[in-house]
Amino acid sequence: MFVRRIQVERVNAAGERALCPIHWIDNFAMRNFTNDAVFDDTLPAGDGLLEAGHNVPLDRLGPAMEDWFRRKGYLKTEDSLSVTELTPSAQ
Repeated sequence: MFVRRIQVERVNAAGERALCPIHWIDNFAMRNFTNDAVFDDTLPAGDGLLEAGHNVPLDRLGPAMEDWFRRKGYLKTEDSLSVTELTPSAQ
């Protein structure tokens, strides 16, 4: 639906990466209480995959998702979040 595909991964303290489950991403997309319309152009597309429009800034999306996942208890204190735009060849 959207032009950009964004990979969302949880990174643990050992540096191991795992795709975030779609229900985490869906929870952010459907229940994001930032009241920031810039995130309206997002659509969960699968585990670790978010589709987005061109107006969604990655530099704001990553921290907003990480904050939301922490508040929901999805990320442990030592975990971090990696939000990366996939290039067409990586899709």
